[in-house]
Amino acid sequence: MFCDAAHEIAVCDDGGVSGNPLQRRTAAAGAVLLVVAYLTGVIAAFAMTGKLDADGRELVAAHLVATLGCLWLVALALTLPMTRYGEVGRRRLVWLTAVPAYANWLVTTVKSFFHVLGVGLNGDRANDTVFATLGALVVIPSFAAAIAWAYGLFGKVD
Repeated sequence: MFCDAAHEIAVCDDGGVSGNPLQRRTAAAGAVLLVVAYLTGVIAAFAMTGKLDADGRELVAAHLVATLGCLWLVALALTLPMTRYGEVGRRRLVWLTAVPAYANWLVTTVKSFFHVLGVGLNGDRANDTVFATLGALVVIPSFAAAIAWAYGLFGKVD
């Protein structure tokens, strides 16, 4: 098999694509999150049938945010070489994307067992904690990652 080593993504003569290790790890993080999403869907079914004391709708939401997080990580993996960032910047971008993708799933799953929405402050301790955690670990980092990713895709590649 011949791969052009001059490029970070090399199209090989067998038609495959050989990515660099960071791309592989990023895509693998997405694949693991997809497995987590599917397992969460099974847990949601138990909650929706009353076999588990959790909010089934919130578990479905966790299932969906994990699926979307998977897609985000895979898209990032495929576009990493297109960004203007060097190796360190790309690693930071992957972390800035992976942390909120996984945190969104985790916080949404946990909040389903507390039967709270966490979308605004209402004086309920559990709800307010979820709201603050989502803001700190999901919302703000997600915005930062999306802005950094979009910015990185414009301009000259290093």
